[in-house]
Amino acid sequence: MGYGHQRASFGLEAIAHKDVVIANSYKGMPKSDKRHWDRTRHLYERISRLKGLPILGKYIFAAMDAFQQIDPFYPRRDLSRPTLQLREVYRQIRRDGLCKHLITELSKDPRPLISTFFLPAFAAEEHDYPGDIYIVCCDADVARAWAPLDPRKSRIKYFAPTGRVVERLQLYGVPKENIILTGFPLPPSLIGDLEASQLREDLFDRLERLDPKGVFHQFHQKDLRDMYGDRTHTHEKDHPFTVTYSIGGAGAQQDTLYTLLQAFKKPLLEGKLRFVIEAGTHRQLAKDIEKEALRLSLHQTLNKTLFIFSHTTREGYFEGFAKRLRMSDALWTKPSELSFYTGLGLPIIMNEPLGSQEHFNRHWLESIGAGARAENPAYAWEWLQDWRNNGYLATMAWDGFHVAPTHGTFRIANHLQQAKTEISALPFIV
Repeated sequence: MGYGHQRASFGLEAIAHKDVVIANSYKGMPKSDKRHWDRTRHLYERISRLKGLPILGKYIFAAMDAFQQIDPFYPRRDLSRPTLQLREVYRQIRRDGLCKHLITELSKDPRPLISTFFLPAFAAEEHDYPGDIYIVCCDADVARAWAPLDPRKSRIKYFAPTGRVVERLQLYGVPKENIILTGFPLPPSLIGDLEASQLREDLFDRLERLDPKGVFHQFHQKDLRDMYGDRTHTHEKDHPFTVTYSIGGAGAQQDTLYTLLQAFKKPLLEGKLRFVIEAGTHRQLAKDIEKEALRLSLHQTLNKTLFIFSHTTREGYFEGFAKRLRMSDALWTKPSELSFYTGLGLPIIMNEPLGSQEHFNRHWLESIGAGARAENPAYAWEWLQDWRNNGYLATMAWDGFHVAPTHGTFRIANHLQQAKTEISALPFIV
């Protein structure tokens, strides 16, 4: 699984019956299945990193991306015809028995099966899994490959992160009654409770740091009073500003990062900026980044204003990343599944999309006012300061919190349990 699929499962860990099962890496999996998953992952990561090559890289990536291309939504039309990619997925399931061992093992204790990638769910249906089957969609729009070969006859149900995914799945032929609009499953540890008490506290502190001139607060006095009562920010001190830069699972975006280290050198040395680099499980990449920081004479900023994190396991990465997000003021990333993290009141600064689905994620972020495309990284400190001083980043944080869904995990749990909890309905726009 890529970071996106596994990050969604991290948000659902709290409601799992046992441990989360990683379909491409679990104890006892057949070697043939392991070879399939490894071959697919290595190919994707290699091509993703090649995209940065002049001319040639762009065309190589475009050829691969064509297999997961999402068609324009308008005009509304029947899009249920299976693609070549989807037919190949079913060929591997039916002819090669892909995931049959996994489904056989899970069938011994058939709980509701929630998959954050379509292939295990399709395999579960094909191999007669006796329990209910659900798919969690991980982007603001999805390709035809996310719907079964014959959606109208399938019993698979969907947890959709956005209203557009609900509509898109219906164009693919998925019955409306099989789609539940929940929002993306953000980690409950970042939200707190149904009232999002912890999240609201984190946002209160973040808005102080994002709006040093008080521009946003001046225009939103009533809204802030409705939410926080008489509590106010003084804006007497310009607090250090924390930017978290997330490197994708394929290890892309390295060149932009090196440019940023140079652009941020002065504010890092002066203590005006805290720059947190999340390298996931790319241990060697983290070492390379540290070498570049030393080359730029940033040694005295390490673990003071410049932080470089990497982990030996994805589970450790997701857990550490979630904790550090609480102290972040802006998230700089490509528009991956992390786009949904704007619901935590985080403005998203976007690198170029990597793949068709990320173009749609970018469009979604821009349409709700919660994300903006990065300008020239060589001058990042200049335009980021402008975005802070004019209240732009604070406005993005506010819009992300109010428009993007935050309670995806709560709604999914609510759907699965018999005793229902009152959770506010999502507006279809999201």
